[in-house]
Amino acid sequence: MTTSIRPDKTTQKTFISAWVLGLLFYALEYAVRSAPSIMIPELGIAFALPTAAVSGLIGMYYVTYSVISLAAGLLIDRMGAKNPLIAGTVILGIGCILFAVSDVYAGYTGRLLQGMGSAIAFPACVYLAVRAFSPKHLATAIGATQSLGMLGGSAGQFISAPLFKNGLGLAAFWIIIGVLSLIIGGFVFGKTPKDKIVPVSKSNTSILLPYKIVFSNIQSYMCGLVSGLLFAPTTVFAMTWGVAFFQSGRGLDYTAATITWAIVPIGWAIGCPLMGWLADKTGSRKKVLALGASIMALSLLQLAYFPTLLHPYITPLILGIASGVAMLPYAIIKEVNPDWVKGSATGAINFITFGVTSLLGPLFSYIYGNSLLTTANKEAHFAGAVLFFVFGILTALLLTIFLRETGHKK
Repeated sequence: MTTSIRPDKTTQKTFISAWVLGLLFYALEYAVRSAPSIMIPELGIAFALPTAAVSGLIGMYYVTYSVISLAAGLLIDRMGAKNPLIAGTVILGIGCILFAVSDVYAGYTGRLLQGMGSAIAFPACVYLAVRAFSPKHLATAIGATQSLGMLGGSAGQFISAPLFKNGLGLAAFWIIIGVLSLIIGGFVFGKTPKDKIVPVSKSNTSILLPYKIVFSNIQSYMCGLVSGLLFAPTTVFAMTWGVAFFQSGRGLDYTAATITWAIVPIGWAIGCPLMGWLADKTGSRKKVLALGASIMALSLLQLAYFPTLLHPYITPLILGIASGVAMLPYAIIKEVNPDWVKGSATGAINFITFGVTSLLGPLFSYIYGNSLLTTANKEAHFAGAVLFFVFGILTALLLTIFLRETGHKK
């Protein structure tokens, strides 16, 4: 079993540069994750699938993302970030190019490969951040990492919509994204340093030992469940169904609905570093987590029952900012597990978090998505869909009580 030597100041600068390259890849994979939400009709035509089946196709991303997150964390702990990160960019690139082919089998394969390659991005970025920054700034660094990812998610919706409206073809879009991923992989190959790995213990030779340690800790499960339930309103609703539900339940046109929900990841980009900084500053992870989750629930309730109380763009922004607390369990899981399994801890929480998302996505689609166009009372249907995620947030709040406080004022 292995761990990494903390680099000297000169090498640390190279890890900062590598972290920036990882951030670019992370932003790109988030764009890949969110972009299909604005092209559901086009995807249905391209792959000859009904709306509900398109949702299933899009959701394939999360299946491989959650599973490969486990392997990603393990590989990064044993190999460092460079080679896994290169592999991730290549797999994502191939997946995007395959998704440009108007064949349903190529589409499913491409989406599965997109999730597989994307799963490398966040654990690698966190690994590099741990080596680039001091421990007291860890939550802030993780928040900044997620911030750029969400900017990529916003770009996937906000920028793509006018491009499609002005004639950019579906195939051309996915080929461009695929090529960009391969280019980033080339830079990662040339600029990312190889980490120095040393044995932790000769007796600890099992390759699965890190996960045995992480998954034998009940706090690891709590972190993943809380994060997954707080991620769902953005990944399942805002970034997949939000545009369609705003068109149906609020009567907005396509452009207005797209802009409204593209504001959520912009809020994320603000909220992730802000909530991380607040948790570091106050020394309390749990209090900031509870505050953000409460604001999320209130903003969704306002959206459902008092839609005219705030400007349509304000509520999604507040929701996005508050949703930044979903990243705090990523800091907590590292602090409740040994230092030498940090990569595996990130892989484990990604697996649980997006496992939750993979379950909630089809469930939401079955209960609310399939009847979106046929329901008679669209307003009540919209409110019910929002309450689905409010209940999830309240469950996360309840679970937060049982999380261990790992802030410096614990």
